Amino acid sequence: MSDDGPMRVPSSSDVDPDVTGTGSPAVHHPRRVTSFRARRSSISDRQQAVWDARWPELGLLARTGDEPAAPLDTDAWFGRKAPLMLEIGCGTGTSTLAMAQDEPHLDVIAVEVYKRGLAQLLSAIDREGVTNIRLIRGDGVDVLTHMLTPGSLTGVRVFFPDPWPKARHHKRRLLQPDTVALMADRLRPGGILHAATDHQGYAEQIAEVGDAEPRLRRVSQDADLPISTARPETKYERKALAGPLVTELLWERS
Repeated sequence: MSDDGPMRVPSSSDVDPDVTGTGSPAVHHPRRVTSFRARRSSISDRQQAVWDARWPELGLLARTGDEPAAPLDTDAWFGRKAPLMLEIGCGTGTSTLAMAQDEPHLDVIAVEVYKRGLAQLLSAIDREGVTNIRLIRGDGVDVLTHMLTPGSLTGVRVFFPDPWPKARHHKRRLLQPDTVALMADRLRPGGILHAATDHQGYAEQIAEVGDAEPRLRRVSQDADLPISTARPETKYERKALAGPLVTELLWERS
């Protein structure tokens, strides 16, 4: 779930035409079932102006056409050497911005498929003068696979991923054994995987998958960790205070 509103099941006309950077509709190749839904993504004129001015400096595409991006030189991109945090599915960036401001010693890479969410976050970065966030547009698994190296991350955050509640769609859920294993590989020893969901069934699956990964061990939020786990409350949580319980799940890389 992202802060820009609930997502609906797409039709064939809902494909966002700019995800690949080619100007053509994004094509989901049979190489992998994606965890996100295709949809159009519009932004305001003001957001577009900020995008045109700041994206070349702060943003990258995970793919150009069928070609994945090259491995990142994060020291050069951020202009410093610092612990690296990856957030997959940042939505409009409410949590991303607040947590980056509270942790200026961390460099944060925020990944999102939808331009509207990234445009809102980019506008907030520009307005607030935040310097420790960079943006990648595309599939988080592409970023993990092609752009990051083993042991390069201090933390991975996945907040409110799409639960795909129907049983026939569970294969589309992001936090599957192969993806969690990839996250564990990219984490340095002592690095943290932090997931949050308000879907009980998905929480149970995430817990099972995380606990089964041999390089991860479960830790509590009050443990001495290298990253903050104080996640800001989103507007959807505020609307649903009497609704579903949010489950926070944390593991440390051994």
